[in-house]
Amino acid sequence: MIQTVAVAGAGLIGSSFGLAIKQAGFAGTVLGVSSERSIAAAMQVGAIDRGCSLEEAAAQADLLFLSQPVLAIAETIRRLDPLVKTGALVTDAGSTKRVICDAAKGLKRCQFVGGHPMAGKEVRGAAAADGSLFRDRTWVLTGTADTPLELEFRGWLRRIGARELLLDAKTHDHLVAWSSHLPQLLSTGLAAAIADTNPAAARVAGPGLMDMTRLAMSSFDLWSEILETNADEAGAALDACIAKLQALRADLPGEFAKASEFSKQLRKK
Repeated sequence: MIQTVAVAGAGLIGSSFGLAIKQAGFAGTVLGVSSERSIAAAMQVGAIDRGCSLEEAAAQADLLFLSQPVLAIAETIRRLDPLVKTGALVTDAGSTKRVICDAAKGLKRCQFVGGHPMAGKEVRGAAAADGSLFRDRTWVLTGTADTPLELEFRGWLRRIGARELLLDAKTHDHLVAWSSHLPQLLSTGLAAAIADTNPAAARVAGPGLMDMTRLAMSSFDLWSEILETNADEAGAALDACIAKLQALRADLPGEFAKASEFSKQLRKK
């Protein structure tokens, strides 16, 4: 039974998770492992009950939720086995899954299920935490085993409104390269192209440009490890999109129709 949850990485996602389960009725303790500043911010918004070290959190938590950057998650997992409570469930919110799931193969004393909530904001930090952040959003899980503790965790995902999707790590990384990483790269490329070649266009910018460049406000610090750990898939998606843009003039009516239909179907999810 999950009575103590520990959130390692009390930023936007970790603090939103803490808020979400509290608002959904979790009556146990939520611990936070992060910097002093992040712990203070997470406590102020009510996402965690108190801060502690990773060693203390791992020893107490029935559920350990890792919401750090991708490489930090993998490094934390490599340190966990001597520290973690026997039989506990470890999960994560990493944006790529292969490197994390590979690291988790070394865990012996606890259970592990990879995770990736498909939710977020352009801003970071606990101050932006939102208990409804995951509502009606896909939450990918990898390596599930249907143990009682895991099933209880998945029950909490349903309570906070997330939509569970089971994928293996390789398939996850292939799909998010197109659904998440490519949109970020295109938004960044569009904003950078205008900034470099025609910044005066900002004087006549409308909602279209504002919508298309929203993701470009994201920090490279956040994205560097995501793109590093999924470079092959993100690179292939970017190459395919560049080829499509170069070929677009050949059949504008057909490409407009195809794109319009896909966009309509996407919004019916």
